Amino acid sequence: MPIPGTKRIRWLEQNVAALDVTLTFGELARLDPLADQVVGARY
Repeated sequence: MPIPGTKRIRWLEQNVAALDVTLTFGELARLDPLADQVVGARY
């Protein structure tokens, strides 16, 4: 998922292009365990 908020058009274009990325089941399975490692407040 792209994260909005950018100062440059090219970064906005990259964020929009991220909408076209599709992860496979295997990729998601590999990434899911990493969510448990996220700690602390974002802001």
